[in-house]
Amino acid sequence: MNPMLNMAVRAARRAGTVILRSLDQIPYLKIEEKGQHDFVSEVDKQAEVAIIETLRKAYPQHSILAEESGSQQGNEFEWIIDPLDGTTNYLHGHPQFSISIALRHQGILTEAVVYDPLRDEMFTASRGGGCYLNGRRVRVSQHPTLKDALLGTGFPFKAQQHLETYLILFKSLFVHVADVRRAGSAALDLAYVASGRLDGFWEIGLKTWDMAGGVLLIQEAGGLVSDFSGGHDFLVTGNLVAGNPKVFKGILQTIQPHLSLSLKR
Repeated sequence: MNPMLNMAVRAARRAGTVILRSLDQIPYLKIEEKGQHDFVSEVDKQAEVAIIETLRKAYPQHSILAEESGSQQGNEFEWIIDPLDGTTNYLHGHPQFSISIALRHQGILTEAVVYDPLRDEMFTASRGGGCYLNGRRVRVSQHPTLKDALLGTGFPFKAQQHLETYLILFKSLFVHVADVRRAGSAALDLAYVASGRLDGFWEIGLKTWDMAGGVLLIQEAGGLVSDFSGGHDFLVTGNLVAGNPKVFKGILQTIQPHLSLSLKR
């Protein structure tokens, strides 16, 4: 494991400790609503502080893009941080949430960590070095068609103007696949695609920190990612399709005829 990835793992574990330590204090946490259906707790903020402190100590000149504290300018290395992906799950005691940390160098994702502190599952990847789960190499699934595929997704609860389009896309895929899961942590869903637990994934309106880590995991596990047009603007548009190569192709071919003009990019 290279030094930068090792530092990201260390930061994720520190954040995981913060998150787990507060599990039995959930009813007493201070919670704010950043936007419609978009919550942040003091645990999100404390976990983010732990991550940034760890990374800053090792790399004080690096830039940071973090969900809660925003952008901090530095050099051409940029850490992309989601300290608690699945906050709503966490606040309800639903056991599906994660920490995502990615490193982008001159616009290219180079390191990725997605950590599930409840299950102590650490998904890691370095560009060109493969994808690993707790040190064991993992790859995307081998299911060849949508018919046998288990897909993950997320509802556009923060972008409800796309709800009608989303439901049309959901219906178009649902009738062709084995089943669909909506677990509530996009970063963890993408890690599950990388490790073969899900065959594919799609979502509308994700943020950069939701998907940066998971995207590199999937690419290093032999999978494909794109925006809804099949291009590479997903970190800009927030619209993401991912999966093993054959399921990925099947998702794109199925949804593209149903996309509204606003999503055909």
